[in-house]
Amino acid sequence: MENIYYIIDWIDWILYLLFAINILYLLIYSLASHRRKPSLPQTAATQKRFAILIPAYREDAVIHECVRSCLDQEYPSACYDVVVISDHMRPETNESLAQMPIRLLQVSFEQSTKSKSLNAAMQAIGDDYDIALVLDADNIIPCDYLTEINDYFSRPGVEVLQTHRMAKNLNTNMALLDAISEEINNTIFRLGHVKLGMSTALIGSGMAFSYSLFKNTMMGIKAVGGFDRELELTLLLQGKRFHYLPETYVFDEKIQNTDDFSRQRRRWLSAQFYYCRIFAKHFPKALLACNWDFCDKLFQQVIIPRVLLLGFTGVFALLFTIYCWMSGLKWWILLLLVATALLVAIPKRYLTSRLVMAMQSLPYTFWLMALNIFKLRGANKTFIHTKHGVRG
Repeated sequence: MENIYYIIDWIDWILYLLFAINILYLLIYSLASHRRKPSLPQTAATQKRFAILIPAYREDAVIHECVRSCLDQEYPSACYDVVVISDHMRPETNESLAQMPIRLLQVSFEQSTKSKSLNAAMQAIGDDYDIALVLDADNIIPCDYLTEINDYFSRPGVEVLQTHRMAKNLNTNMALLDAISEEINNTIFRLGHVKLGMSTALIGSGMAFSYSLFKNTMMGIKAVGGFDRELELTLLLQGKRFHYLPETYVFDEKIQNTDDFSRQRRRWLSAQFYYCRIFAKHFPKALLACNWDFCDKLFQQVIIPRVLLLGFTGVFALLFTIYCWMSGLKWWILLLLVATALLVAIPKRYLTSRLVMAMQSLPYTFWLMALNIFKLRGANKTFIHTKHGVRG
């Protein structure tokens, strides 16, 4: 019997240390995000040429709104091209897009991926650009968006820039929770990191790059899912620095139901672990070279997703309290710390009574995420498309 207690104690402490490392990581960057704001860039003296790249796989419902927001920029129209890569969209959608002042590239891949679409576009449009801006087909950008990016790129050494992606819809409780999740990411993995002198995290859209750097790097990107993870790890390994514009917004459609949430998170979770395995071999060299941005990003690939972190911390707090209240006490402290880290990271505008109502679905969301752990096999080898278009 004593051996059983001994084993349980060891399991308790191993799990506790694992969860404590994850929670303290989130807490440090969450608190750091509230340090003084970074200085804003000065107005650029010249206008750089943009290629706005929009991969659009079956995005008939949202692509026109995205394109119109790009065409409505205050930035000189001669200094940017809107490039839509149409993949499996309806003929009538392509016909209407062809009437707009954009560059329309129609592609059809046996296995569609963002990386294939982006590479095909850059091969077609040539090299007469300074900045590559990647948007999703469901994104909307304000009229001063390109101007603000151009201003920041006027700073010496800026080659990679992530803008602030935020929700354009809050029509369901799941959309609200997804919007808050995105803002927590913005706080911890982008703003908090920048405030402590680290590179921001990329997010797949609202990303701007030196055109030549992006084109040359993307040629080696073959990702089926999570191309942004492979891209950022590749660039960080080269020693590139990622910058963040917290007040330059790109509006993005949020997940509206639990089925789409489960599929999307399964894709993200699979990509997270897959690229950890692929890039782990570079960790010793990066550590010796003091490439902290790469080491930090690699750690992010093994960090426990927040829904699972919060849910399992609560479960273990209950279980170990039943086993021994003194063992359970330290878990309740961890639960308080992770709740603090997340609450500090949530913008005040979301802290409303509606959030309390939406949080009732968190246990089910936790259950879906836990089930996804057993559904990861092959998920990163299949293109999992999230259907867009606000419903209801």
